[in-house]
Amino acid sequence: MTIESNGHEHEFEPQHGLPERLPQTERMLWQGSPELGLVMRRVFHLPLVSLYFAVMLALKAADVQHTAGSFTEAVMMMAPSVLMTVMGLGTLAMLAWLTCRTTVYTLTDRRVVMRIGIVLTLTFNLPLSRIQSADLKAIDADRGDIALTLSGDDRIAWVHLWPHARPWRLTRPEPMLRAIPDVARVSSLLTQAWSQVKAEQSHVLAQPGAYSPAVAEHAVVPASIRRGPANHPDLSAAA
Repeated sequence: MTIESNGHEHEFEPQHGLPERLPQTERMLWQGSPELGLVMRRVFHLPLVSLYFAVMLALKAADVQHTAGSFTEAVMMMAPSVLMTVMGLGTLAMLAWLTCRTTVYTLTDRRVVMRIGIVLTLTFNLPLSRIQSADLKAIDADRGDIALTLSGDDRIAWVHLWPHARPWRLTRPEPMLRAIPDVARVSSLLTQAWSQVKAEQSHVLAQPGAYSPAVAEHAVVPASIRRGPANHPDLSAAA
């Protein structure tokens, strides 16, 4: 099975966040979107950018104070810089809002579905059988990121995933569920669903005469949910 990518318009979705209705044999376990505040802070780094602009404006104001002949002239000299700063920060905030508004992550008992994209909407179906491992990074007690490592030769271009890609993984991009609420519960559901899929693959492989190279490739090679840093929740229960 290959990873599917489908352009899709939200208003024509047969089921929210999905390119088609789930079959009766598949259950939705969770669905959610990134939190706006976290996306602003961790993806678009709005606080750091704001601090940078504030320092630049302060330096310019100090220079203007010595060159302007009057308060009115000082205001006129500072106005373009202030306007550009407001426009720049506003653009970043708008991008963050659009990112959250257009993103839907869905976890079922068979796959992870990522509906992403602001201008060009893409839907990525990531079967649990093709997920090799997952890394959880907790941001606080309730929220965090989950990065997915795909098995075999499966690849999704980094430019297609961003900002839903693990940072600094350019040669082998990893899809990431970013800034999701209730991340501990989501990671537990993912672990349970992943374990069930792997158990079913092992059972099929163990049946006499049921050997399939395609199944064996993903059932024999251990696929673990890796342990994160010591201060992060552990997803290794499915290993």
